[in-house]
Amino acid sequence: QVQLVESGGGLVQAGGSLRLSCAASGRTFSSSAMGWFRQSPGKAREFVAAISRSGGTTVYADSVKGRFIISRDNAKNTMYLQMNSLKPEDTAVYYCAASRVGVPTTLGNYIYWGQGTQVTVSS
Repeated sequence: QVQLVESGGGLVQAGGSLRLSCAASGRTFSSSAMGWFRQSPGKAREFVAAISRSGGTTVYADSVKGRFIISRDNAKNTMYLQMNSLKPEDTAVYYCAASRVGVPTTLGNYIYWGQGTQVTVSS
């Protein structure tokens, strides 16, 4: 069992930055691939970024590539998402999730989810 808690969301102007954190409980964090997803009102939840167990492999959605950086600290049981050059279309609830397989980009491969943190980017 893995419990995930996101933090770091908030209101920021376009062009600004935010860093999200995902704190995990349990002893399986380092054996789990991790991912970030986001969901805007009226839209499906979409993949943002994923990172392998060791942190050596990362994958990004095209919409955030070059602006967002995913990382993890297994000693602290924490994953991060550094979001730079934010745009109004990045506004969403951001969720972290844990997977037991590879570095997945699809929702169905993630088995544990956090409650989400709101990110709002004003123009």
